[in-house]
Amino acid sequence: MSAALAIALSALAMTLIVGGRYLLSSGGFALATRLKHPGLYRGLETQMRREIGWSLASAAIYGIPAGIVAWGWQAHGWTRIYTDIHAFPLWYMPVSLFAYLLLHDTWFYWTHRWMHQPRLFRIAHAVHHQSRPPTAWAAMSFHPWEAITGAIVIPALVFIVPIHVAVLGLVLAIMTLMGVGNHMGWEMFPRALVHGPAGRWLITATHHEQHHAAYRGNYGLYFRFWDMACGTDIGLGSFGGAAAAAGRGDRATAARSGARPDG
Repeated sequence: MSAALAIALSALAMTLIVGGRYLLSSGGFALATRLKHPGLYRGLETQMRREIGWSLASAAIYGIPAGIVAWGWQAHGWTRIYTDIHAFPLWYMPVSLFAYLLLHDTWFYWTHRWMHQPRLFRIAHAVHHQSRPPTAWAAMSFHPWEAITGAIVIPALVFIVPIHVAVLGLVLAIMTLMGVGNHMGWEMFPRALVHGPAGRWLITATHHEQHHAAYRGNYGLYFRFWDMACGTDIGLGSFGGAAAAAGRGDRATAARSGARPDG
């Protein structure tokens, strides 16, 4: 088999994996939303179909570099991914997990903030913010240009920072959980975590909801470090109470009419 064909097949396989992971995770959270908060997505059927379409296109964009990396790792050992648990001290596994999350969060913060520059927002990031309010299907709803910025970071890191294959799988699982959970329109974490010491440093749906409500600030993915350091942390949103319900209703109406909400 030629290298070109092997790469193409690897990219196709990874596209199917990424797409399947998206459908399963977003579908699972959408079902949980339907059971826990019936009617929350009522009237957003057209928006959700659009989110799924953009997300599946993004899955193909994510699948290409992932497929190249998978081929390079398996065929040539080009990456720093390792399978022997004794190749590094055991303490390195949680260290590498945190390192990947921190580096990914750093990349995401700055590219996300960059995407909010008016010209780039109109060209690319507006696609993601068409989801108002966002749903569980919105996690990968990106314009192709934005999808590229997200697709390259983990594949690049595996050439630089050693990581056990199981830890890499955990990184991808956390990325999926946070991406979907932070967009589904309600908080999956307990109030004690969200409003406690951990919530001051971790990004939750309540934190990311404020970003979609205000169209600014709260740019991080996993941690609030960069937002706090750069003065872009605008606090927590709210899903509870009549005022919050009315706010989400107003944005749902805006989504159906195509208008941009205030903020």
